[in-house]
Amino acid sequence: MSSSSSTEPLVTADEDEGRELGRFLAAKRARIRPGDVGLPGGGRRRVPGLRREEVAMLAGVSPAYYTRLEQGDVGRVSDEGVGALAQALHLSHAETDHFFRLANPRGEARREACSRTAVRPALQGLLDVLVDVPALVIGRRSDILAWNGLGSIVFGGLHDLREERNLARLVFLDPAYRDLFVDWDQKAADVVGQLRVDAGFHPSDPHLSALVGELAVRSDPFARLWARHEIRERCHGVQQLRHPEVGLLDLHVETFRVAGEDDKSLVTYRAAPGSTTLESLRMLGSWAAAA
Repeated sequence: MSSSSSTEPLVTADEDEGRELGRFLAAKRARIRPGDVGLPGGGRRRVPGLRREEVAMLAGVSPAYYTRLEQGDVGRVSDEGVGALAQALHLSHAETDHFFRLANPRGEARREACSRTAVRPALQGLLDVLVDVPALVIGRRSDILAWNGLGSIVFGGLHDLREERNLARLVFLDPAYRDLFVDWDQKAADVVGQLRVDAGFHPSDPHLSALVGELAVRSDPFARLWARHEIRERCHGVQQLRHPEVGLLDLHVETFRVAGEDDKSLVTYRAAPGSTTLESLRMLGSWAAAA
C-alpha cells in the first residue's frame, strides 16, 4: 500500500520546523466549526473549519501575523501568544505543549537523536516481581525496551520476536496485533499521537523520521492518522485485549515516567481483583512457568 502522495514527511531539518508548525495549526483550525466558537456558519467556505482571520480574531492577533505563523515565516512566539492561540483553537493540554515546542524549537536544549535503549537492572527487576501484572518499558519512537514474563505472553511472545520490537510497527503492520486489540482504531490513534509527541521533542531524530516514512508508505491507516496531527500521551485507562489462548482480557493501564530517563515509560496492565481476567493472567503465567 502506498500513501506517499497524501502524507507529509516528518520534519528532519531546522528550516522545515516552521512548515511543521503551519501544518499543525491548519489541522487544528480545520476541526473547529464556526458554531463551536459562537461564529455564524453561513457563506461559502473553501476549507473546513475556521478561516485564518477567524482564528486571529479569537486569539486577539492580526490576521497577517497568524497567516505568517501558518506559513512558518515568524520568529519566536511568546508564551502569551501560544496561550491565546491554544485557547482559540481549543487545544488540549498535550496539544498546547506540542504547539509550544514547535513554536519555540530552541527554547529548550535538544536531546540527542539516539536515545538510550538500555534498561537498568533494577528496573528490569521491578518488572520481574510484578508476577500477575503484564508490564512493559516503552522508549522513544514506541520501541519496546523491556518486559516481564506476562508482558511477553500477553503481547504476542516478545521474547521470540525476530523483528525489531517496536509497538508502532506491530500495531500497523502485524495482523496478529490488529486482532489482539478489541478497539484497534483507538489503539492506532494513541500510538500515532504519542509519535507526534516524540516528534515535537525530537524534530531532528533521523530514526523517528525513518519510522514515520516507512509506516506512511506501508500503512494507509497510519498515513491518514499522521496527517491529522493529533497529540496523545501515554497515561491511563482501560484496554481490552482478545488473547488467542484465554479470550477477552480487561486490563487497567497505568503509565509511569522513569525518573531521570524521560524517554522511557513503565506501562502496567492490571486486572481487577477477583476478576476473570486475573484468573486468565494467572493461567497464562502458569503455562509459561511450566514451559
